[in-house]
Amino acid sequence: MVVKESLRLHPVASFLIPHESMKDVVVNGYFIPNKSRILVNTWSMGRDLNIWSENAEEFLPERFMDGKIDLRGHHFELIPFGSGRRGCPGMQLALVTMRLVLSQLIHSFDWELPDGMLPHELDMTEIFGLSLPRANHLLAKPTYRLLE
Repeated sequence: MVVKESLRLHPVASFLIPHESMKDVVVNGYFIPNKSRILVNTWSMGRDLNIWSENAEEFLPERFMDGKIDLRGHHFELIPFGSGRRGCPGMQLALVTMRLVLSQLIHSFDWELPDGMLPHELDMTEIFGLSLPRANHLLAKPTYRLLE
């Protein structure tokens, strides 16, 4: 749930790799002519109020508790790795690695913010570009808690 919510709010890339339409088609009332270049905006999809409700900007992993939304794009609410034949070939490796690293960081360390900073004071703004890095680096103090 945490990985899905993180990828919803902070996708690796704001746009998927461009695609080209193979024939004339109408999608949701919009005519897309043959040979049009299609850009999928994953950043705006993750913040769409029609899908994620009025709290789309909040980090709420609980919204994935029912498990109906997957990362493979079967329902197109969440497609950080693309979908179908054009999906990212490294998706499985990325998901396994993210889950492993995140679980080890949570299991092995206690985390605190510097100088008594509160979580709501974090600056989560991003710099627009091919990827979406944070405008200001996150500083957190880890304390190893598995001491023998």
